[in-house]
Amino acid sequence: MRNPIKFLPAALAAGLLCLNAAAIETSSFCKSQSPGKYILDAEEGEWTWGMAPIYDEDGKLHIFNSVIPKNGSWIKNSKIVHWVADSVEGPYKRLGDVFASDEASYHNPQISRIDDTYVLVFLLNRHSDANGSKQEVGIATAKSPHGPWKESPLNPVIPASGKLGKHNIVHASNPTLVRTPEGKFRIYYKSMTDQFPIKKGFREISFAESDKIEGPYRNYKGNPVISYLEDEVDIEDPYAFYYNDHYYMIVEDRRGVKDLLEGNPIPQDQIKNGGFRPGLIYQSKDGIDWGKPMVGYQTNEIYFGDKLARSERPSILWKDGMPEYLFLSCHDDKPSAGYYIKLESWKGE
Repeated sequence: MRNPIKFLPAALAAGLLCLNAAAIETSSFCKSQSPGKYILDAEEGEWTWGMAPIYDEDGKLHIFNSVIPKNGSWIKNSKIVHWVADSVEGPYKRLGDVFASDEASYHNPQISRIDDTYVLVFLLNRHSDANGSKQEVGIATAKSPHGPWKESPLNPVIPASGKLGKHNIVHASNPTLVRTPEGKFRIYYKSMTDQFPIKKGFREISFAESDKIEGPYRNYKGNPVISYLEDEVDIEDPYAFYYNDHYYMIVEDRRGVKDLLEGNPIPQDQIKNGGFRPGLIYQSKDGIDWGKPMVGYQTNEIYFGDKLARSERPSILWKDGMPEYLFLSCHDDKPSAGYYIKLESWKGE
């Protein structure tokens, strides 16, 4: 059904949107948070980005993240690196590279444990592609966070090709893995198609599902499941999970979705792309219909009183089946990959 507001004069449409809009509430997830500290300082000549944390069977903390040379770029030169610590406070020891290649960039990993198997999903950028570098989704498994890691023979399990609804896929990245209550595996990811106006790079959220961890993954026919394309705003960096009978997704509010939904959209020429604003959290019964979000996390400025920078790449550290910490990357002047936030006994919205 067409949105009737879209077909009214702009001033009248904006007025109706304001009348119908309500403030985006702050979630209990956000209210449960207290700031921790910045971690994972980069070595000389490098910069670190993002943090995908997990405990092993002995209670050791492992983090997988992206490391990029300062004279290179994440598109061509990113690699996935492994760190370990006794606790979230550190100190952290860098153990070495997990995935690094001259043929591809490995970037933005997320980590899960499915029964006795550790699973990494990541952005895979293959340089040998005939059309140049292309962002796609890869997956790898291991019986220990120390490896050996085995890439799926079906990689990229979500390629930047094929159809997404009526349109052609041109981009699939920043994946997050969820096991459904039915025992299937879903990868939610940032998708883009050749639908107008792709030249502006608006992101949507889609998912693909498989009966097996390694794939094959098939895109949901109703994709994308979250989109604000018509309004020229978007979200990205999804972190999805199933908890207490509901699906949840934490995202970066990249272009002012909260402002739009509150009836006060930011003028297009004033939008600053990236995580310069609080992130959002969505809740869903089926992982398909996501509804209206709530505020999911704050900014580095609010947490620490620092100069506002991009807080992105949300990821949860789980302990005994409960979320214990939220990790966020931060694109500021510090040498760290980002920071962690303590979660106090959050049991869902």
